[in-house]
Amino acid sequence: MDRQPDRLQLTGAAGLSALLVSVLVALGYAGLVLGVQRTVMYPAPAAPPVAPVLDGTGAERIALGPAGEREAWLLAPMIEGTGPAPAVLFAHANAEIIDDWLHAFGPLRSEGFAVLLVEYPGYGRTPGKPTEATVTEAVIAGYDALTRRPDIDSARIAAWGRSLGGGPACNLAAARPVSALVLESTFSSARSLAMRSGVLPFLVLDPWDKLACLARYSGPLLVIHGEQDTLIPPSHGRRLAAAVEGAQWLGLPCGHNDCPRPWDAVVEFLSAPVDGGHDPPGP
Repeated sequence: MDRQPDRLQLTGAAGLSALLVSVLVALGYAGLVLGVQRTVMYPAPAAPPVAPVLDGTGAERIALGPAGEREAWLLAPMIEGTGPAPAVLFAHANAEIIDDWLHAFGPLRSEGFAVLLVEYPGYGRTPGKPTEATVTEAVIAGYDALTRRPDIDSARIAAWGRSLGGGPACNLAAARPVSALVLESTFSSARSLAMRSGVLPFLVLDPWDKLACLARYSGPLLVIHGEQDTLIPPSHGRRLAAAVEGAQWLGLPCGHNDCPRPWDAVVEFLSAPVDGGHDPPGP
């Protein structure tokens, strides 16, 4: 008796089982990536429950957010000026908090610049959860607070982002009229970086697409990157510099976390004459 139909039925059942297993594996992979990626992207270090004493540092604690729940520090210039001071809003990397940067900007402050350190939601003593939207919102709130201060020149507020901080700094530059933008050791987009680890781009919740962001920015841009950076290859920095006409590229002989600040180059860049600030796109 011919048993061919039974064999075809068994073959079809095996194919359906294999397809079901593949679907379950794909769903499990997607669920794992979606579930852990923000923990990987935003590894906020532990912070002292009480902020350090700022007396004698020239720093002022600023409360941001609807209830003043977000922490920021304004580091005053170290020299007296003849009027409102230019300012730099600094956005730190993903495994840092503002406490790490309290004493890092002496060379810039000694040239008359104020520096604003904005803490991200879920970092340090600031409540909340970090996402592209919430971190960007915090940085924009810091910028807006600076513009309301009589001791700050609102036409000379620059943005500087390091590593992950390049994302909120870039988003700020696309949303507000910053006078200049510095991107240090940062990636062109989280999706392009994720592909190096085998993560499918459409699964990235926070794309931090700086190339799309820079398409809406036409002001001065300085890109700093370590030529030996294995975490974020320098090709990312070069793509960012190529995205804005007239941008400056500064490649350094170092990796990702061992690059000394090129203060002379940064001060010269930020001290250049300002044309009134970059105008963000309309609504």
